Amino acid sequence: MTRPLWSEGIAEEGSYAATSAREPSSPSLPSPSLPSPSLPSPSLPSRADVVIVGAGYTGLWTAHYLLAAEPTLDVVLLEAGHAGFGASGRNGGWVSALWPVGPETLARGHGRAAAAAMLAELRNTVDEVGRAAASAGIDCGFHRGGTLGLARSTAQVERARAEVAHSDQWGIGTRWLDAQEASARLAADGVLGATYNPHCARVHPRRLVDGLAAEVRRQGARVVEGVRVEALGPGFARLADGRSVGATHVIRATEGFTPTLARHRRTVAPVYSLMVATEPLPARLWEQIGLAERETFADHRHVVIYGQRTVDDRLAFGGRGAPYHFASRVRPGFDHDARVFADLRATLTDLLPQLEGVRFTHAWGGPLGIARDWQPSVGHDPATGLGWAGGYVGDGVAASNLAGRTLADLVLGRATPITQLPWVGHRSRRWEPEPARWVGINAGLRLAHAADAEEARTGRPARLARLLSAVTGH
Repeated sequence: MTRPLWSEGIAEEGSYAATSAREPSSPSLPSPSLPSPSLPSPSLPSRADVVIVGAGYTGLWTAHYLLAAEPTLDVVLLEAGHAGFGASGRNGGWVSALWPVGPETLARGHGRAAAAAMLAELRNTVDEVGRAAASAGIDCGFHRGGTLGLARSTAQVERARAEVAHSDQWGIGTRWLDAQEASARLAADGVLGATYNPHCARVHPRRLVDGLAAEVRRQGARVVEGVRVEALGPGFARLADGRSVGATHVIRATEGFTPTLARHRRTVAPVYSLMVATEPLPARLWEQIGLAERETFADHRHVVIYGQRTVDDRLAFGGRGAPYHFASRVRPGFDHDARVFADLRATLTDLLPQLEGVRFTHAWGGPLGIARDWQPSVGHDPATGLGWAGGYVGDGVAASNLAGRTLADLVLGRATPITQLPWVGHRSRRWEPEPARWVGINAGLRLAHAADAEEARTGRPARLARLLSAVTGH
């Protein structure tokens, strides 16, 4: 099927995301489109062994591992847009062992050994993504260069060194780089040091999801695109047009789009993350900037930022500055915010003054899913056949692979080490009703900005950070 394209033009071959837009001179940017309702409805099977709602990384990895174990299974994936339409095709391309909550949180409920097992499996998952992609012949630019967390103020240095000390307690593998070592990897302005963790790889997310979709089709799965599921329950997935598909197992793999399902408005909060990308940079400029090992990078501010050197030598850079939208609304127009795009360009140029005069050619965005307690989860109820995974808080490129392997084992009734990990069967409480949800999430975003501004002004760790933790509960 032909991919929906941005109306400003097709992204160049090898560019960071096929769902990205070339930036026009106008401040308003076009949006990726869902299939037109005037098009004929795709044919739909009446029943399958396994129906997976959502054909992003979670759904596709689940289908891949199910069919690798049981090739005769009838597996159907239902996707409202095209495979990878959501976060899987638009993310920052970090295959990392990062987790949104600390190991102490996992240990409180499950013990230190279980928390350590979770961390170990996350590290293994980084390599598993590379192994699985290579085995399927998916050229997604997988390169395990680790990740850098720059420290550019004394307050950030304090947080960075605390992270290293915490890592030493749990064997996470994060170490401190002094200013010279950090600048040798990424010659950012004003660097006082950095954290470095080797358990992270860079990928081209669009290539990975396209390759994975092709692989599961080759394995025999049916990926039905352009069909929006309205509700799901034991034994069925019901479409917005009234049609239904019956199944022994129904898996919810909808991440940031989960609130569009009946009874799931408060399951996760869809929070938008936006990105920009430069034109391909010449070798002489890369010699000045660094990232020779294709390290991903961020810094230790409160408002999340993230970047990578892409397969075609662009800098792709994103952050979480966009607001949460009332009632967990998810709309194509929310993918673009001219103010946030301008802030991202300014932030990256502040980090890397070498980019002065470089053109920014692409901009895009989309929602990610956040559970109320910030804890991702995966599970399957054998009594009803219902399964789910998600709430990755932006760390889903690797976690979705672990989710897919776990769901495959759970659906097949196999007890394995990964089905015993502490995130399996976890149930987060629901988000607060509106308007409390809107007030709380956007207050948290404003506090994060204010905390960064306070640290820039005082040079000390922000007192507002304590209030930020109280508001977010994280």
